[in-house]
Amino acid sequence: MTTTTPAATAVQRYLEAWNATDPAERRAAIEAAFAADARYVDPLADVTGTDALDALIAGVHEQFPGMRFTPVGDVDAHHDVCRFRWGLGPEGAEPLVIGFDVATVGPDGRITGVQGFLDKVPAGA
Repeated sequence: MTTTTPAATAVQRYLEAWNATDPAERRAAIEAAFAADARYVDPLADVTGTDALDALIAGVHEQFPGMRFTPVGDVDAHHDVCRFRWGLGPEGAEPLVIGFDVATVGPDGRITGVQGFLDKVPAGA
């Protein structure tokens, strides 16, 4: 039997938001995964709120068309904080980009903040 933790559910929703390419589906996924005033920060971005997250994710899809975000390993969590690795690449292939994120999850299960780190980035990205 597999049990799903609140942190694992939050990360699953997070990846669904990053993988949504249709604008309406992406917006719904963002609103399901993130609090309205969530902040996302990594070496390339620092945005707050669902509008800014939507624009950021749309930009990633423009830069990496047809690529998908997938989990790399398990979600580790305690209290309201979780950490996880992800990969971005063609489905079923070695990821071109690998990252490590730390997210804070609010009482409603939505992410309130993400601190992202990029472990592997292709040249010119």
